[in-house]
This record gives sequence, C-alpha cells and structure tokens, in this order.
Amino acid sequence: MPELPEVHGLCTYLDTQLNGAVLTSVRINSIAALKTADPPYTALEGRTIRGVRRFGKFICVDTDELFFVFHLAKAGWVRYTEHPSTATLRMGKSNIAARLLLHRGIDDTHIGLDLTEAGTKKSLAIYVVRDPLDVHGIATLGPEPLSPDFDVEAFAGIVRSSSQQIKGLLRSQAVIAGIGNAYSDEILHAARISPFAIAKSLDEGTVGRLYGAMQEVLVGAVAAAAGKPSSELKDTKRSNFRVHARTGQPCPVCGDTVREVSFADTSLQYCATCQTNGKILADRRTSRFLK
Repeated sequence: MPELPEVHGLCTYLDTQLNGAVLTSVRINSIAALKTADPPYTALEGRTIRGVRRFGKFICVDTDELFFVFHLAKAGWVRYTEHPSTATLRMGKSNIAARLLLHRGIDDTHIGLDLTEAGTKKSLAIYVVRDPLDVHGIATLGPEPLSPDFDVEAFAGIVRSSSQQIKGLLRSQAVIAGIGNAYSDEILHAARISPFAIAKSLDEGTVGRLYGAMQEVLVGAVAAAAGKPSSELKDTKRSNFRVHARTGQPCPVCGDTVREVSFADTSLQYCATCQTNGKILADRRTSRFLK
C-alpha cells in the first residue's frame, strides 16, 4: 500500500507534470471505485489543474473549484504517460479504474494518467467534490507526523492516552495521518520496540525514542522518493526497508533473522533481538501475543 512517503512523492511529481494542464477527458472504468455522484465526474472536463497535494494517503487534484480525490488503497497505483492511449475502455475488463487525458499547453503535449489496481479485491476509491473535506476519510484524519506543529509533546499526549498496541496506533489514520503497515514496521524496528507493546505503557524515554525514529524513517523515505517518477517509486520504497517484507533475511542491525506475524489479510515483520529481547511473537491470530 502506498504510504506517506510514496504519496508525497507522487503528489510532487504529478504537480510538476500536471499543473496548468487542461483535463480533456475523464473516464471511470470501475463504477465501484467512484464514491460520489454530485458533482458528476464529467464536470471535471475542460477544467485546468491548479495543483496536486496530499492529505494523509489521499491525493487531491485541484481543478478550478472542483477536486478529483483518490486513495490508492492496498494495490492501487498511478501510471503517467506522455503517450496516452485513446482506446475505449471496456467497463470492468482491465485493471484500469480511471483514465484522465490532458493537454499541457506550455509544451503542447497530450498526457495521460491511469489509476490502476491489481488483484481481485478492489478498494481503490475516487471522489469528485467541491471541498476536500467533503471526503470523510480526509475530514477525520489525525495530524500529519511531519508537520512542524506535531512535536514530541503532541505525540506523547496521543501515546499516553491510548490502550492500543503501538503498531495499531501508528497505523490509525484518525490518530496519525499517512503511516501504514510498512512504515510502522520500520519505525518500530528503528525505535527497538515490540509491535505489540501497549502504547500507554511506554515510558517517557521510549516515547521520545519512538518519536525520533518516526521522524528519521519518514524524512528519509520522503527524501528518497523526491524527484522520482511514479514508475520508480515502488522500487525505491522496497529498497530502503530494513525489516518490512524481509521475512527470513538477516536484520541489518544485529544479524538475527527477520520474523513475521501473519493475520487474515496482512502481516508484520520484526527483529526479535532488536525489538523483543529475543522472544519470538506467536504467529497465530488467536494466540496470546507478547506485550
């Protein structure tokens, strides 16, 4: 799933490529992906793009008082091209959920944007709204972790008031915007904290270490994504992981084997030596997990 660093990179790249371009055609190929009806998506046609920005994991395209907002969910992605296809899309017959065709007047170029989603479980969401806050997921977002206002004291207040396991707390979009499964694994490994530690049980020093790890991991990932085209962002993300998606490989810090805990539709990775004093977390949803 694209998370804050990749979505930030996508927004920066798309803002550079699309700003000032006119939307000439908007095609929705997955009715299930379109979550709004008023205004109609066809109202976007003929409008000029004024900018692209990020809200958590949402990408928001400003088109002259209307906003084209999308969330890539677990398996969605953006395919940008300067050689767009004008072929008619067959409804629901490809992995393309939406296709935008644009004309960029500054260099008289026709460009295209496809929103794609792999797999059979379709969760990608598209909204056409008059205000980004009309999207419930944006209106209910927690603070941005890289905002100057989100200091260690603000973070400590959130942690001290929660009985959640820290892994779940970091992933909750209503608590902190933009962090998902991958970067929560990376942050907790960098902070040397068990993913199942209860948030409010963490002492002041541990909370400070966690805040520092969150800043370090996210800032580093944002920097790595900067300037990358959409076609390179996935590989950039994977290449910088220390534990996430590295089950069975050696931990780059201590050399122990990276381990995994599996759930119904997801999994987490961790290093027992770095994070749980060498104890192995049970890999069963019904087990009693290490706290």
